[in-house]
Amino acid sequence: MTSVLLEARGLAKHYRRRPVLRGVTLDLHAGTVAGVVGENGSGKTTLVRVLAGILAADAGSVTIAGRLGYCPQDPLVFGDLTVQEHLRYFAAAYGVERWEEPADRLLDVLCFRTHLHDRVDQLSGGTRQKLNLALALLHSPEVLLLDEPYSGFDGRTYSAFWDLVAQLRAAGRALLVVSPLIHDLGRFDVVYEISEGVLR
Repeated sequence: MTSVLLEARGLAKHYRRRPVLRGVTLDLHAGTVAGVVGENGSGKTTLVRVLAGILAADAGSVTIAGRLGYCPQDPLVFGDLTVQEHLRYFAAAYGVERWEEPADRLLDVLCFRTHLHDRVDQLSGGTRQKLNLALALLHSPEVLLLDEPYSGFDGRTYSAFWDLVAQLRAAGRALLVVSPLIHDLGRFDVVYEISEGVLR
């Protein structure tokens, strides 16, 4: 049996007394790609943010074995920095000394090498999202939490994303992907549906 790289138990979260997560429990195994689906406002993004430690749960616990990569729905980038400056900055934050090789690979896989020296405020929304995803992957994390990671991608990059996911799965990584697209469901090893804060 594969090892559990992320374990969540009894997660609860309220906003202004309204329950958003109700006792969510899940395991994410090595070499597994899990999908999370649900209507807008169902708690998908809140769940991912709690799992990533961005939001504190009101109850419950999260245990992660290894490094965590988090790709938020809204890109966490800075308009006055270039793509290359982002890669260098995040590599330093992660403590990755030899970052050029993984950065080069991500620039090629996600098809945005031509924007290496462009400021982020000059990029399209899709290209900003490519950078957002690359930053989450730069330090080769064992656990990846991806909240609608391919929003704004063109068809070529969308296909490249799923090829990359297959490689990460084969390398024993554990991925949780929030997806709004019904035709993505066949790409997941397991699919969780969240409704009214309950994960099924």
